[in-house]
Amino acid sequence: QVQVVESGGGLVQAGGSLRLSCTVSGLTRPFNLYAIAWSRQPPGKEREAISCITWTESIIYYSDSVKGRFTISRDNAKNTLYLQMNSLESEDTAMYYCAPRISGCSASPDQYNYWGQGTQVTVSS
Repeated sequence: QVQVVESGGGLVQAGGSLRLSCTVSGLTRPFNLYAIAWSRQPPGKEREAISCITWTESIIYYSDSVKGRFTISRDNAKNTLYLQMNSLESEDTAMYYCAPRISGCSASPDQYNYWGQGTQVTVSS
């Protein structure tokens, strides 16, 4: 079974920073072949794909809502995805999720099959 574990969430003041991590295990193909994405779901809102990164295609994607503030990266040796979150705003409060995808990045969260349990990010103002 594919296992996805997000971590690093917490409470932070507006304008602050936080780094999320995501470890993936149980993949049947090499980790490098997978795109890995972050999505988030604020209370009462739909899940939004906010960032994605590939290795073989050298593609990085950011949604307009996080572009310029968040940075996605991956460590293939550790099967780990990161999301550096800077200049956090109250609107960034959400549950953050991670998932791999063999077919590359997608703007639609429902195109991913292995979202983890999520890690909560709460931004106070």
